[in-house]
Amino acid sequence: MSSLELHPMKEIKIIIEGEHVHFVTDVLDRIKASGYTIFSNISGKGHSGFHEGHLMFNETSSLQMVLTVVPEEKLDPILSALKPFLERHSGSLFVLEASVLRRDHFNSTES
Repeated sequence: MSSLELHPMKEIKIIIEGEHVHFVTDVLDRIKASGYTIFSNISGKGHSGFHEGHLMFNETSSLQMVLTVVPEEKLDPILSALKPFLERHSGSLFVLEASVLRRDHFNSTES
């Protein structure tokens, strides 16, 4: 058995149209998520049909996924900020249980 300790966190995945990425990242910055990863040109099929992952004109016209990992206490503020947006715009949000080895990388020390 390994002596490494894993720390529970929440993983949030937000899939939105590229034109709205800055709204999502602004929310994460305001709530002081320690970081996020943006995946561009996402392909997939949902309730509105298939979305192709290639660029049509620029990144704002394709689907993007923003992924962040945060401590549980940041989950509700993030969801509260994104819920009204997702009620008006197309997109999906997923919350998963995650474990991290280096907890200090996910606890923002900014005030």
